Amino acid sequence: MSDHFKAQEFLPLQIAVLTVSDSRTEDQDRSGKFLQESAETAGHQILAKEIVRDDVYQLRALFSRWIADPSINVVLSTGGTGVTGRDSTPEAVAPLLDKRVEGFGELFRQISFEEIGPSTLQSRALAGLANGTFIFCLPGSTGACRTAWERILLPQLDIRTRPCNFAQLIPRLLER
Repeated sequence: MSDHFKAQEFLPLQIAVLTVSDSRTEDQDRSGKFLQESAETAGHQILAKEIVRDDVYQLRALFSRWIADPSINVVLSTGGTGVTGRDSTPEAVAPLLDKRVEGFGELFRQISFEEIGPSTLQSRALAGLANGTFIFCLPGSTGACRTAWERILLPQLDIRTRPCNFAQLIPRLLER
């Protein structure tokens, strides 16, 4: 049995949280606050939290800064994943990704279908890797963030989850 399948202690990850919004203030940011508090409750460390308006270039600049920061393991973003003209998170993030985690959006929509039915089609939630950093782009609703956190991210960001998880891959993400 390889080492990564043996019982391990919890490994806290360093996380950045981004809320994409043209109108929310820190006081109104329920989804970003939910992600921050949930990650901290799980034992992870929040290294950065920001609110940025839904502008492709402002988003790319911030994502790029966090991707270049070797201390950040994970970026959680909320908002801007819908289909309206102002929703631009996927367009901002996609060119920055080295690899997409193809199943994330599909799994999120499958789970969300149980809760909101076919309205889940309006979500363009996505995940990927850039410079050894996991990036998860979630819808802006707190309910969607709760679904993604509790049903997908919480277990996948915990190195103790078996048979496998994202956390155990972090040391190998920059292998060539």
